[in-house]
Amino acid sequence: MENAKILWVDDEIELLKPHLKFLELKGYAVHTSTNGFDALESVKSEPFDVVFLDENMPGMSGLEVLAEIKQIQAHLPVVMITKSEEEHIMEEAIGSKIADYLIKPVNPSQILLSLKKTLQNKQLVNQKVNTDYQQDFRKIGMQFFEANDHKSWTEIYRKLVHWEKQMDDNPGEHMTEVLQSQIAEANQNFSRFVIANYVDWLHEKDPDQRPLLSPEVMEVSAFDDLKKGEYESVFFILVDCMRYDQWKELEPLVAEYFTIAQERSYFSILPTATQYCRNAIFAGMYPNEIAKRFPRLWKDDNDEGGKNLFEEDLMRENIARHKLNLKTSYHKILNNDDGFALSDNYKNLLKNDFNAIVYNFIDMLSHSRTEVSIIRELAPTPGAYRRVSRSWFEHSPLLDLLRKLAQHKVKVVITTDHGTVHVNRPFKIVGDRETTTNLRYKQGRNLSFQPDKSLLVIRNPEEAKLPAMTLSSSYVFASEDYFFAYPNNYNHYVRYFKDTFQHGGISMHEMIVPLVELVPKKV
Repeated sequence: MENAKILWVDDEIELLKPHLKFLELKGYAVHTSTNGFDALESVKSEPFDVVFLDENMPGMSGLEVLAEIKQIQAHLPVVMITKSEEEHIMEEAIGSKIADYLIKPVNPSQILLSLKKTLQNKQLVNQKVNTDYQQDFRKIGMQFFEANDHKSWTEIYRKLVHWEKQMDDNPGEHMTEVLQSQIAEANQNFSRFVIANYVDWLHEKDPDQRPLLSPEVMEVSAFDDLKKGEYESVFFILVDCMRYDQWKELEPLVAEYFTIAQERSYFSILPTATQYCRNAIFAGMYPNEIAKRFPRLWKDDNDEGGKNLFEEDLMRENIARHKLNLKTSYHKILNNDDGFALSDNYKNLLKNDFNAIVYNFIDMLSHSRTEVSIIRELAPTPGAYRRVSRSWFEHSPLLDLLRKLAQHKVKVVITTDHGTVHVNRPFKIVGDRETTTNLRYKQGRNLSFQPDKSLLVIRNPEEAKLPAMTLSSSYVFASEDYFFAYPNNYNHYVRYFKDTFQHGGISMHEMIVPLVELVPKKV
C-alpha cells in the first residue's frame, strides 16, 4: 500500500531516524509523536493508515494509549513495539486486538514486513490464492479425464471446495468465474461417471470397488465403537441436507472443542432425498428392502403423511439386527426451543449408550430460500448460502450441545443424509397425475421426455434397490444443474424454481457428503 500514512509514537523518536528515512524512501508518509497525549490529538485530527506505538513511555503507557485509540477509531491498525517481553503485556495488547507485536530493537526489514502484513495482507493473500489456483486449474482439469473411481471424484470435489472456500475467505479480484465454470464441468463428468456405475455399486460385494453408501453409514461410524464400549456415550448427529462445503464452513467452530478422529465422505444413494436417504441410514437397508420387510414403516412418495416418521423404529430394528444391547434415544430437532431443551438435558443423554439426533435447519433453509424472497436475498450465491449456514451454527443449540459434550468421554459422529445443488437449467418432462413432484427426480408410470445423456433412467426400480408405486413405475434422475419442469405453465414454473437449491438427483454436491468422527480435546 504505497503512500500509506504512518503515525510513529515513541519518546525516543530521535533514535529512530534511520527507520523513518527508510520508510520514506519506500514511499510511506511518516508522522511522529513523542508522547501519548500528542499521539491521541493527532489520531483525532488526522487520518492514519497504521500506528506504531511504543509501550514504555512517560505520562501515558502504550497500553493506555492503545485503549484510547481503539475508542477513537476501533479499526485503526496499531503495531505495539516494546523492550519488554513480559507475558502479561503481550496478552493485554493481543486482547486489545493489535495488528502486530514487535520486540525492540527492531530492524527496517521487520518494520517493512509488519507494514505489509498489516496494510497489504488481503491483497497479497488474494494474489497468492489466484496464482495457486491458476497452477492447480490445469491439474484438476486433467483429473476429470483420468478419474475412474469414486475415490478420484471425492478428491476432485474436495479440491474444488477448498478453492471455493479460499476465495470466500479472501474476497477480491479472483478467478471466481473460472472456478465456477470448472465446477460445472466437474459436475458434468461426475454425473456421467455415476450414471455409468451407480447400479453396479448397489450389487458390488467388495467395498473397495465402490463408495461407502447410505445404508452402511451408521454401522461403520458408530456400531464398531459401541461394541468396544470405549466411550461414555456415542452421539450420532445428522444435520439434514448439509453439503460438504457447508461442513467445511462449520468445521473450525467444532475444532475448538473436538479433535477430528476421522473425516471421510460417503455417497448418498439415489434419490438424494430425505425419504430415501435418511430412512436408509437409520434402517441400514436400501429403500426396497425397508418397503418389503417393514411395510408399515415405509411411505411411498404419494402416500399421505410424513415420509420420515419411523426413523426411531428403523434405528432400533437396525441395532437389534447387529445384536447390540443398547440403551438408546432418538430426537428430531425442528426449532431452537426444542434444541436448547435437549442441550439442557444433556446429562440424561449421557446415561444412554447411543443417542441419535436429527437437526433440520439447513433443510428448512434450502426450502425457505425457494419460497421466501428475503432468504434468497440473504443467500443469493452458494458462498452466501455457506455463510448463512455458519451463522446459524454459531448461535445454534447444536453447538451449545457440542460444547457440553466436549467435557465428557464421548464419541460424536456428524453427518448428513444428502446435500443440495444450485439449479439453473430446466428440463421438460411429462407425467400423469400420479407422478412425483420432486424437481430432481421423477417416479411414475408414463414419464415422457427427450432422451439425454444427463439423465439416469431406471426402468426396473428393483435393480436400483428402489420400491415401485406400481408394476410399471420407473425413475428418472436429473444431473448437473438441471431441474424438471412440466410444459404446463412452463415459464412461470421455470422462473419460480431457477436459481434455487434442490436435491434428489445426481451431482457432487448432493451425493458426496461428509461423515466425520469426533473425540473431545480435553478429556
